[in-house]
Amino acid sequence: MALTNRDILHKYLRHNKRFPHIWCPGCGIGIVLGACLRAIYDTGWSKDEVVFSSGIGCTGRAPVYVDFNTLHTAHGRALTFATGIKAANPKLKVVTMMGDGDAVGIGGNHFIHACRRNIDITAVIVNNMIYGMTGGQQSPTTPRGALASTARTGVVEQPFDIAELAVASGASFVARTTSYHVHQMEKLIYRALAHPGFSVVEIITAAPTCFGRRNKYSDAVEMVKEQKAMAIDVKKAEGMGFDERRSRIVTGVLMERDAPEWTRTYAEEVRGESPAGDSGNSPGETTPEETK
Repeated sequence: MALTNRDILHKYLRHNKRFPHIWCPGCGIGIVLGACLRAIYDTGWSKDEVVFSSGIGCTGRAPVYVDFNTLHTAHGRALTFATGIKAANPKLKVVTMMGDGDAVGIGGNHFIHACRRNIDITAVIVNNMIYGMTGGQQSPTTPRGALASTARTGVVEQPFDIAELAVASGASFVARTTSYHVHQMEKLIYRALAHPGFSVVEIITAAPTCFGRRNKYSDAVEMVKEQKAMAIDVKKAEGMGFDERRSRIVTGVLMERDAPEWTRTYAEEVRGESPAGDSGNSPGETTPEETK
């Protein structure tokens, strides 16, 4: 019998005194964490098989709440710890949860090399376009013209496109969605978990306190409605010009391909042996059809 959403949360959240959580009202991180837990439940993996790591920032609290093997690491270093774990024991199912600053700011170099290695890790990147925990500083994805505590008259740099950076750097599964599109988010995370290689799911979320207030949004609801209005499915976006496409949030699977996975290649070519166990994160059931 399938568990209800409430039952899944109770199954995977630690029953300790860490609650209530620290995230602001309207923050999308809790929505993302819930989708991660439901996707992991659908894989059928045991808690002992899963390693869940984070760096520093608002997302860094997530491993504290979940009942897996967990690591709360240094700023920008979630993928370095995750890489070491996967290299040491390829049988483990390794998931990282990072913010935009954590993943492609101080962690940017680790991110592009994890992509090029195509190591079997699932990277869930919560992109709220700001450094939320430390006071609202401009992040690598803050939109041009937006206000931040370190950009009082508006950001002048062009932002990173995390998903496109992942594609260009060699990741073999790349997807994007928003915190409004919860069902799509859950299905994309499931597909990322199932994919045998480095998988990236970028999730555009609201930071109503540090980004929303400073940029004159009335509340978190307005920010989520904007995500809905700006989102467009990747297939519909194919016919758009570069500038028009760039002005929208293109959602869905942006890249999915077969490529050599690092732990298997290392075992075969360096150690001269068959990989220990199945390196791929392949759940024992059919991938659900992606929703638009």
